[in-house]
Amino acid sequence: MSLPSQQASTDSRVEAMNEEEKYTFDLQGYLRIEGAIDCEALARMNAWVDDQALGDPRWLGQPGIAHLNDVLTWGPDFRALLDNPVVLPHLKELLGEGVRLDHDYAIFLQPGGEGLPLHGGATPHDPAQHYYCAGGRMYNGLMVAAYALTDVPEGVGGFACIPGSHKSHYPCPEDIHRLRRSSPLVRQVPVRAGACILFTEALLHGTLPWKGPHVRRTVFFKFSPGYMSWSDSAYLPMLANEKANEVLAELNPMQRALLRAPGVYRRGPVP
Repeated sequence: MSLPSQQASTDSRVEAMNEEEKYTFDLQGYLRIEGAIDCEALARMNAWVDDQALGDPRWLGQPGIAHLNDVLTWGPDFRALLDNPVVLPHLKELLGEGVRLDHDYAIFLQPGGEGLPLHGGATPHDPAQHYYCAGGRMYNGLMVAAYALTDVPEGVGGFACIPGSHKSHYPCPEDIHRLRRSSPLVRQVPVRAGACILFTEALLHGTLPWKGPHVRRTVFFKFSPGYMSWSDSAYLPMLANEKANEVLAELNPMQRALLRAPGVYRRGPVP
């Protein structure tokens, strides 16, 4: 899939997504963006994670899965994902010019690690996790940019969803919802290391048990439209004060704009 044009439109909105991408996202509820992280940065990020795992066994996951927070504190390559020029224009298109980072984390899944049942979905309706289209434009609540640091081949598990479920008007059957039986409705989405899966939380999605021979490493950046928050506070106050100050000192103006607290009054667009 070709990368979209990032040329500014006449109404100051970035025309981030081409017609095929808009159609695909509206149809499926997710979009796979290849090459979102370049090879050199990807190698540095995995090497950094390797170093952490050598010094702290919690990074390996007990048992089988590690759930780690505050990815922005992990260094410049991870902070660069915040305003990734390959992904951010898509987020502006789908969430509006006042888009903000709501929270972030990473999940490292060991071989044989258990998955996570399907969750999200348009039914029952969650006002923070919505999707609708009106006037030729898509509107979303909480959205996810899931970056793959390792390959996820076909058939090995990992991210899975029911494409189109973000627009469903009926609840998913419970045994499919809980992954108690296999169903052709549930699609595993393979990706190469460095790719990003961009999806709305209104999509019914989850994680299939991991059958790969290596650790599945995924970094999640979750974004909201500027007027709302899913988490209980803005991002920086969630960190220890000294750590927040360290992060803030390293951010560029665009990244700082993405960390603003939710609100509407006098909220300008992200630069």
